[in-house]
Amino acid sequence: MEIQIQQLSKRFGEKKALNKVNLRIGEGMFGLLGPNGAGKTSLMRILTTLLPKSEGSIQMAGVPIEDKMKIRSMVGYLPQDFSVYPSFTVYEAMDYLAILSGLDDRKARKEKIRLLLAKVNLEAQMKTKVRSLSGGMKRRLGIAQAIIHDPQVLIVDEPTAGLDPEERIRFRNLLRDFSEGRIVILSTHIVEDIEFTCENLAVLKQGQLLYEGKVKGLLLQAEGHVWTAAIERQELESIREKYAIISTVSEGDSIRLRLLGSERPFSHAEAVRPTIEDAYMKLMGEA
Repeated sequence: MEIQIQQLSKRFGEKKALNKVNLRIGEGMFGLLGPNGAGKTSLMRILTTLLPKSEGSIQMAGVPIEDKMKIRSMVGYLPQDFSVYPSFTVYEAMDYLAILSGLDDRKARKEKIRLLLAKVNLEAQMKTKVRSLSGGMKRRLGIAQAIIHDPQVLIVDEPTAGLDPEERIRFRNLLRDFSEGRIVILSTHIVEDIEFTCENLAVLKQGQLLYEGKVKGLLLQAEGHVWTAAIERQELESIREKYAIISTVSEGDSIRLRLLGSERPFSHAEAVRPTIEDAYMKLMGEA
């Protein structure tokens, strides 16, 4: 199972949302990282056949993207703005979406819905109105509907945005479990989600592919470029003018900085092991 993307471009009038993107996505969790407006959602919508490409080619397990019916049978999609009729109960919403997915056998459909709701920990909310669900519960309902037809590829767009830390962890674990023997594409601007779930990723900015490869490879690019030091508060602005500051933490009368630099910024700065966020910020700065 592999997705091959070659020279993919997407234009909206004069604006290029994607510009000659080349990607190979294999089984497991694959991260798509980038700021808002990077082209991530355009790429997701093209892969789900909801948006036509302008140029290039895409094959999913050897099936060309132009074969919309076959591609849609292979793909499950959780958009960033997933919604369903709020007056439906959770079960009614799943039943309705299952029928749309082609599950005509009522008995089989009922059993499948129960199994899926148990899998996403929504069995107890089966009779709850959708409007009464928390943000995390709605996202889990979104995952349940996306996998109701047992897709080979699951595409999720900003799935943990707005969720509390506990829900984010639960959601990441759910996606990782589902990725066994399948492709799960996680599109996000939350770096931590990629760090804890994905082995491979791609980084986009303004439609351009800045990086494709292992998460470890991106980390290696930032080795020797991340520093930490305690400074006096009055020094902060002058340092900010010279260096990209990643974070600041108050330590009594002083401030602990984490910053980027190709060489030691000042004598008492210490090199630290980079995180994915550090490596991402370095890549964005160079771009």
